[in-house]
Amino acid sequence: MFKIKPEGPPWRPSPRALVLAVLGAITLGVALLSVSVSYQILVPRFGDWAVPTVAALDALWVVFQGTEILAANNRTRALRAQIAGLVLTVVIAAIPTVDLALTLRRDGASLDLAVVIAPTAIVFTKLAWWVVIPSLGRGTSATTRKDIATTRQSVADRLEVMEADAADRIELLRAATALQERVAEAETEFRLATLASQQTMTAALHAQAEATAATIAENPLPALVAQIELPTLDETWSPTAPALPVAPAVTAVTQVKALPEARPVTPVTLADLAAVAGVRTPERGEQLTDIQLGVVLRHLRYSEDPPASYRRAADEMRRRGFKASEERIRPMWRALKAQEPRRPGDEAEAEDAGEEADAAR
Repeated sequence: MFKIKPEGPPWRPSPRALVLAVLGAITLGVALLSVSVSYQILVPRFGDWAVPTVAALDALWVVFQGTEILAANNRTRALRAQIAGLVLTVVIAAIPTVDLALTLRRDGASLDLAVVIAPTAIVFTKLAWWVVIPSLGRGTSATTRKDIATTRQSVADRLEVMEADAADRIELLRAATALQERVAEAETEFRLATLASQQTMTAALHAQAEATAATIAENPLPALVAQIELPTLDETWSPTAPALPVAPAVTAVTQVKALPEARPVTPVTLADLAAVAGVRTPERGEQLTDIQLGVVLRHLRYSEDPPASYRRAADEMRRRGFKASEERIRPMWRALKAQEPRRPGDEAEAEDAGEEADAAR
């Protein structure tokens, strides 16, 4: 029985074979041109010997080019063929070149175009072989070429994926940069608006604080305000109007006797007055500034009800250990009294202050 062999894939020339075929056709054409030109130049001088001479030179030239193909990119094997090919290239290119030079010397001699083209074609053909052969490499089988093509395709695919990933990352970074700039601008605008609002609020609060401090200094609150208890907001609390205090009925004699007596109240502390004035709390035994001295005198005068006199306040100040001379106390006391409304008894108090001043002198 006959066995039918399976048909394989149709044969297709490799890219290397196509390149060599084209280069070989060019070389063969240049060799034929060289044979024709060299024969016309040498036949008048060598006669029938010109035919084998020219044929041998060009045949060897073609053989050496083919030997380079067989040696592939093995430089050790192809070295001798390359040297011989270069020598033959020089020889066969020199024949038309020398004839061209001699023809140009003779006057009226016609110039053959083939003689001009031949040496140029020979040299450039050899140069083409010298450039192409190392790049082609060795001949390989279809399976090997397929494996190489698969590997190259994998590398090309990987490179394309890397290019796409790089392009996507660049686009993402550019978009992120633009968004980051927009976010930074928005944050800057928000912070500027916040700073502007804080500036406005600080300026308003500062102005109000200065006005409040001036009002407190000019119009001190009576001790009665500090005695008012605030309600406790618990489950038992109910809104009720506080009862108004009723002054007891007393005789004129009793009232006169009660005036000189000082009743202690719950005043604003010395530290509170110093905080309102914006100074450090006065300490005993240290030299007081003018503002601190005014704070101490205000505290001593209004810590009792009715307010203490100059003499009583000065004695209490010395008893507590605050240091200040009479020359400083008197002007501060007058400034403190000038802020109060005139009441009966102020003239007597002023006279007491004057007598003590004379005694001090």
